[in-house]
Amino acid sequence: MNILVVDDESVIREGIERTIHKNFPEHHVFQAASPEEAVDLLTNYSISLVLTDVLMPGMTGLELMEVSRKRHAHIKWVVISAYSEFAYAKEAIRLGAKDYLLKPIGKDILISKIEELTEEISQENERTQETQLLKRNLRFLREGLLARWASGLDLSGIDLAPITSNYPHFHLIMVRLESDSNRKLEHFIVENVLSELIDTVGKGFVANMDTKSLLGLVTLHHEEGLNPLIEQLRRHLKRYLKIPFQVLYSDRISDVDGVPLQVQQMYKNSASQVYDHYATGGEHAVNVSLQYIHTHYAAELSLEKVASVIYLNPVYFSQLFKQKTGKGFKTYITDVRLERAMGMLRDSELKVSEVAERVGYPDVRHFSQIFRKKTGLTPSEYRTHESGSMELNPQP
Repeated sequence: MNILVVDDESVIREGIERTIHKNFPEHHVFQAASPEEAVDLLTNYSISLVLTDVLMPGMTGLELMEVSRKRHAHIKWVVISAYSEFAYAKEAIRLGAKDYLLKPIGKDILISKIEELTEEISQENERTQETQLLKRNLRFLREGLLARWASGLDLSGIDLAPITSNYPHFHLIMVRLESDSNRKLEHFIVENVLSELIDTVGKGFVANMDTKSLLGLVTLHHEEGLNPLIEQLRRHLKRYLKIPFQVLYSDRISDVDGVPLQVQQMYKNSASQVYDHYATGGEHAVNVSLQYIHTHYAAELSLEKVASVIYLNPVYFSQLFKQKTGKGFKTYITDVRLERAMGMLRDSELKVSEVAERVGYPDVRHFSQIFRKKTGLTPSEYRTHESGSMELNPQP
């Protein structure tokens, strides 16, 4: 059985892998340090069980689980996290997770869970492994044909009738991503979200066209279902994607020979259509960045560094950050550091230079200048003032 461990902390991944190898040598463990790596492994290997962290840069484990449900319905999921909020556990169970484990995970708990799921997966595999393989092969063939067909490329004599006969009429839906690179994670998100939505209103499938484009084909149960489908697609993509995107769609098509021309027209229309900017997804990204800042305030925190953690363009991230927090990025960082510094000056006997270093200012003179500009007092004056206040107002 293939098991995937997804966590941005190497010590967690390696600890889990060691425990599994020692107690279940027959299993193979893959490691992914990010959602992007996880997507590659889910796409290229037959994974039966995923153990995923909740909070990771760029995408949460729960989001990875949610967008993977359609294409990888057979996979069992176990969510692991250092965050014990009930909302995470509740959402994990709603999405179908087999369990929610808190870090640090006890070896006995992990071994017991792997034993339980190994037995469950083994029983299911006897019934479904061959069916899953056939479905996967059919999907790749069908999507490859759609991509070549829609691009007007030679199909080398392959008869499209077995496919087109199932879709006597259909709509095409194109999602275009604003990107200069191959975005595997974003393609994975679009492919899974669109496929799942198509199944709610009809039947069809999705194909990757190029590094920026995916194309869906859908035969609707009812024609009035197209607009709700497009609205839901935009809403979901705004939630999950971290880059701008476009959604284009065709009228109802009955003549399959016209597909390449229709796709060319969609590409042409794309050039003049405004990209949807991921307002909701951007808001989530800012929330992740705030958690990162409050955890790493003592380290170097440039705009470019934090933007890279959440996979946003620095300029766009700066705009979103100010919109969300009401403060510029540098101002927010300074306020967080000085708040921590004031607490240390009040509650500890650390030297001013030690306080400065612990809140991210290796140059104590620079720290003192910033502190005085913010509070009107030097760090030493602030400590003396606060000590005097405490003496005048003793605690009961």
